[in-house]
Amino acid sequence: MRLSRTGRAVMAFVLMLLAIGVPLMLAPWYGWMRAPGATVAFMVPKGASLTSVAAGLEDAGLIDAPRQFRLLARLLGKDAPVQAGRYRLRRGMPWRDYLETLQAGEVERLAITIPEGWASVLVAERLRAEARLTGPVEVPAEGSVLPETYEFEPGEPRARVLARMQAAMRRTLAELWPRRAKASVVTSIDEAVILASIVEKETGVAAERRQVAGVYSNRLRQGIKLDADPTVIYPITRGKPLGRRIRQSELRRDTGYNTYLKPGLPKGPIANPGRASIAAVLDPAPTDALYFVADGKGGHVFAATLAEHSANVRKWYALRRQRGEM
Repeated sequence: MRLSRTGRAVMAFVLMLLAIGVPLMLAPWYGWMRAPGATVAFMVPKGASLTSVAAGLEDAGLIDAPRQFRLLARLLGKDAPVQAGRYRLRRGMPWRDYLETLQAGEVERLAITIPEGWASVLVAERLRAEARLTGPVEVPAEGSVLPETYEFEPGEPRARVLARMQAAMRRTLAELWPRRAKASVVTSIDEAVILASIVEKETGVAAERRQVAGVYSNRLRQGIKLDADPTVIYPITRGKPLGRRIRQSELRRDTGYNTYLKPGLPKGPIANPGRASIAAVLDPAPTDALYFVADGKGGHVFAATLAEHSANVRKWYALRRQRGEM
């Protein structure tokens, strides 16, 4: 059938509307002409429907046409349910990305990190400072927490997160203790944690941990005092930085931790040691070294004799004087 001039004009107009309307309708789905903006938190409750999710996306300012979103989701999206959880979504993202993120369950991962060598008072302070956790938390027993990064849910009790940290330490000790080498001088898991906490506080250089553990193992084996400064500082600050030099009176004070007064280990851990330091005291490096001192580069220099150590100490003091630190 041949269309009249008017019919041809109407058909052309309809085709023009389709040519304009379809891209406009699909634009937000594919992100055409949308600039990325700030991220916002978005919660999907359990059992949420596509309709409720679309309404929530509109309330969060992520979409502006929930009916259009639902239509495009049914026509072009995957046939999968959205997953419950807390998400971080960026404004201006293509709508299809919102749907795929929610269907894949790519929830926001909240995490809290406990650095190696932190004392328990600092662990408790970090937990209390995390506003997305709830409830009180007590300072845990020293050495009972495994330094690591832990994920948590918004609103989770602080005590529950702490319990996971302590459970991780128990699992780690149970795993590593049976692997201890014959060269290890510790006779119990408790002793392993105490010595590992000293190693942790004495060096931040990963490659040195077994060497430092070897030095302390030699001194314990030979009945030589450990002379570890961190054991003097711990009862003063409970693991927080001292912020000054140790006083002679503090070196003479018997606190049960002071390893300058008597040979052997202190009465308890002075920090929460990491897995690597625990492994180091259970398998110390074979060495004849009995001493070590800072090398001025972030690490230490080791010595087998007192004469050699004294020369190293003089070099360290000369370097500190050169730097204006003494």
